[in-house]
Amino acid sequence: MKRVLLSGNEAVAMGAWCAGVRVAAAYPGTPSTEILEELSRLPGVYCEWSPNEKVALEVGIGSCLGGARTLVAMKHVGLNVAADPWMTLPYIGVNAGLVLAVADDPGMHSSQNEQDSRYYARMAKVPMLEPADSAECFEMVGAALELSERYDTPVMLRLETRVSHSRTVVEYREDRRGVDLTYEKDAVKRVMIPGHARLRHPVVIERLARLQQESERSPFNRAEMRSTRIGIVSSGVCYQYVREAFPEASVYKLGFVYPLPEKALREFASHFRRLYVVEEMEPWIEENLKAMGLDVVGKARVPRDGELNPDVVARSLCELMEMDTGVKGGGWSPPLPRAKPPEEASLPARPPVMCPGCPHRGLFYALRRNKAVVSSDIGCYTLSVLPPLSGIDCQVCMGAGVGMALGLEKAFASSETNADKAGKVVGVLGDSTFIHGGITGLIDMVYNRTPSTIVILDNRTTAMTGFQDHPGTGRTLMGEETHALDLAELARAVGVESVRIVDPWDLAQTEAAIAEEMAAPRTSVIVSRRPCVLRERHQGAPYRVDAGKCDACKSCLRLGCPALVMRGDSAAVDEDLCVGCSLCAQLCRRGAIEEVGEGA
Repeated sequence: MKRVLLSGNEAVAMGAWCAGVRVAAAYPGTPSTEILEELSRLPGVYCEWSPNEKVALEVGIGSCLGGARTLVAMKHVGLNVAADPWMTLPYIGVNAGLVLAVADDPGMHSSQNEQDSRYYARMAKVPMLEPADSAECFEMVGAALELSERYDTPVMLRLETRVSHSRTVVEYREDRRGVDLTYEKDAVKRVMIPGHARLRHPVVIERLARLQQESERSPFNRAEMRSTRIGIVSSGVCYQYVREAFPEASVYKLGFVYPLPEKALREFASHFRRLYVVEEMEPWIEENLKAMGLDVVGKARVPRDGELNPDVVARSLCELMEMDTGVKGGGWSPPLPRAKPPEEASLPARPPVMCPGCPHRGLFYALRRNKAVVSSDIGCYTLSVLPPLSGIDCQVCMGAGVGMALGLEKAFASSETNADKAGKVVGVLGDSTFIHGGITGLIDMVYNRTPSTIVILDNRTTAMTGFQDHPGTGRTLMGEETHALDLAELARAVGVESVRIVDPWDLAQTEAAIAEEMAAPRTSVIVSRRPCVLRERHQGAPYRVDAGKCDACKSCLRLGCPALVMRGDSAAVDEDLCVGCSLCAQLCRRGAIEEVGEGA
């Protein structure tokens, strides 16, 4: 037996490997990214970064039907992209097991919304397991694969940021199962024309009833009886918060969270005047318990938005527990005092910024100079919405930068109020994001003759999630050399007549290209091509400000580069941060910023 500290994502990967997973697919997205990265390092597993989450799940469906145990991973918003195949997959079943690991992000540490993926399990009538630590992450992957095969259904493994990224002890034996099931053709079951689907839907409903009985006897659900004053129902990382905040409380810990074990929960509830539910985000458990007719308190006290922690849980429930029990503090000792953080006023603000030398900085500066109306996508470049660049008007999800540009242009072209903005719309998205969800939007733009400009920020990597490869980099997750998708040629292939490539470190070239394309009555694409400075480190000679020439106009500071600061009455360059991109020198009207020569 090995006894090691693993993050939840590492434990999922190791659990999948030990359980005999042979195919795994994902699109990188925090907090799920490390699952595939870790699994790709283990022998005997084919792992891929798919162009998007829908494709990843479709690869997984084909793999499990072909007899290979399969893992598909994504973050919560990725499941929106994969929802189409996800909703039909339970109808056709699996053959070999398929586990969909979905990582939710309470508190939106790296996401554009707080989405509760548990509703996708209920909507698809698919069983869902939810681990509370890394040991359960490891164990539940294998259990989910067996459950998948036994009930002929995909299984969702729901993670949360703190479970994915926290490290706890995992004990396991490095034994890898060999699973290779026979493929058999069954068109009635696996081809979902309406006539076949009508036959399969009752099967899905009947299966759900059997899965509910499975939940009743699952070892992942357990009643921990302590004091009989207060009973709490919780799952996932919130179970850990409850145990820390109320160590004497009786807790029903859910691990097999859909379908819920109704009989066991009723038995637990019978010991208490009312139940308290502690869960992050939506009142999913609470609503289910209320539907069972149980008296429960949840989101009336526990916050519905943001991330929970032991202190928040304690503050939320202590007063009500005291009222219910008539005992000071509900009968519990207050949680141990935590170290108080320093006064906020003593800490300088640290807003997120793009890196020194980031190729996106020059591009967004040029867009602002051209007074463009910018629809954007998800990526490092989204940080350009902040001052001083203030370069983005709207942003929703991956790929939407193109579609929104089309909609904005059509609205402006038919408007008297906003007629002055017609022709000034620019859609911006990254190279990986363009492949993920922007290609179809570009086809739509060409097809519907939309005179807007799309800028593809080609920095040769999926930077924001940790520098993963994609079809445009010429390298797979498995480290193999492959065809590198040419984004400029792709744009031409779908009908874009004007496709230009610019270097965003050349401000004059970039600004001129944007101005010319915005003025032309056509669909155009500009590929802003410069590798990410962290992925392909560029270290030119740093720049320095001649204080005697600087007139403190602060033009250079409009770039928002962290290497540029004001020192007294002069701008200055932090040479330890400067990578020599020269953007500041290009902006300086006085010629006060110069490259540091050799030996200087």
